[in-house]
Amino acid sequence: MNIKAIGFYIGHILRIEGILLVPALLIAAYRQEVASFHGFGITILAVLAVGMLLLFLCSNRGNLREGKWSSHFGGEIRAKEGFVITSLGWIVLSLFGALPFYISGAIPKYIDCWFETVSGFTTTGATILSEIETLPMSILYWRSFTHWIGGMGVLVFLLAIVPMSKGTGETFHLLRAESPGPSVGKLTPRLRHTARILYLIYVALTVIMVVFLLVGGMPLFDSITTAFGTAGTGGFAIKNASIAAYDSAYLQIVIGVFMLIFGINFNVFYLVLVGRAAQAFKSEELRLYLGIIGVSTLAISLNVLPMFSNFWDALHHSFFQVSSIITTTGFATVDFNLWPEFSRMLLVLLTVIGACAGSTGGGIKVARVVILWKALKSDMQKMLRPRTVKAVCVDGKILDDHVIKGVFSYMTAFVFVVLVSILLVSFENFDMETTVTAVITCISNVGPGLGMVGPTGNFSAFSVLSKLVLTADMLIGRLEIFPMLLLFSASTWKSRT
Repeated sequence: MNIKAIGFYIGHILRIEGILLVPALLIAAYRQEVASFHGFGITILAVLAVGMLLLFLCSNRGNLREGKWSSHFGGEIRAKEGFVITSLGWIVLSLFGALPFYISGAIPKYIDCWFETVSGFTTTGATILSEIETLPMSILYWRSFTHWIGGMGVLVFLLAIVPMSKGTGETFHLLRAESPGPSVGKLTPRLRHTARILYLIYVALTVIMVVFLLVGGMPLFDSITTAFGTAGTGGFAIKNASIAAYDSAYLQIVIGVFMLIFGINFNVFYLVLVGRAAQAFKSEELRLYLGIIGVSTLAISLNVLPMFSNFWDALHHSFFQVSSIITTTGFATVDFNLWPEFSRMLLVLLTVIGACAGSTGGGIKVARVVILWKALKSDMQKMLRPRTVKAVCVDGKILDDHVIKGVFSYMTAFVFVVLVSILLVSFENFDMETTVTAVITCISNVGPGLGMVGPTGNFSAFSVLSKLVLTADMLIGRLEIFPMLLLFSASTWKSRT
């Protein structure tokens, strides 16, 4: 295990986090929020100090004398270092990111601060807070900004702005460990250019959304924080009533549409930008994703129609909640916990399915659903005709066996983690609806579930043990399970042979 490489990358991650904390510090200074200013100021100093120390200890001394701090740790990184850097980086990022909440006194208990921060960075949106609107503006900003940082991934951001390697392919291990989906590819020959393109699309869509919200009359601060939560498909709102606080069909539709957009694979946007829209819209994953949204919206609309004054209202709120849940954003315009059982169960199913691979959404991803269905059909045909050779194809391309095997391994691990987590959380003696959906919504990075953790509830009643389990589930879900499991595997830490 290349410990220096791990320390080097963690140092860079902390240095970037220190810079990203500065806007919140400036807001605290402008608003004269003394406690928050101290919280952000102390955190920035601590993060930068630890980050710079790690860079100093893990960088090549000769290159340091020349002022070079990138790609100059000892040796190279392999797949296991990539997984460790990714999982450990997210843990450290969250541990330090929780300090402003704790030092400022906005959230008294550190375990709650860490839960809230992990929920932010993993774009889950599960909260322990019952009163949000009384929080200082700087704290609200940082809380929502964690969604935007975590949406595309901190390591993607790191690769986009810092030259970390000399074309050896080392950073591909980092992108593979952090990127959601059954397989990872590059949009351009150079990985750094791919990361930059992804972030440029991400930033552009966020800015466009802010403009649309401002046109609808939403205040600037609300527009920015709401765009952060939507772009990262996170769901932290700055109002106690979430998006229901904005009694505007226009604003709710804009947010619903942009949630849907950010749940699409970003490769689609790239293909559209380079004039290959026809190829983009032939994606089987995209067609299934849009089809699921359309069918689910119509089905729920008809099911909840008696609860609304007209079909338009039923359709409007059904679309918003379907878009919110399948993209794992978690915003709400109504208390869907009160909807009929069919609609509630359909939303739970959408929670598990999630958004497209290569998006900012969570869940198991629509791409895996496509692969699982096609692999199942292929196996059934082989049972009927054992001598038949039937390849599994997606978008006209034959999938490698290791991709299909990886999807089945992922699903096995997903079910295992969910069952163990449900068993541990069941010690709370809450109702089954609360226990099961709390775990599912955390590992799928959605936020609200049913029962006590519904859209009008929160996670404050859970014990420390359950909060630790659910926090682990959020990290496991965001990093696609294996990086977190490998972090605690003894074989990962064995020395090179």
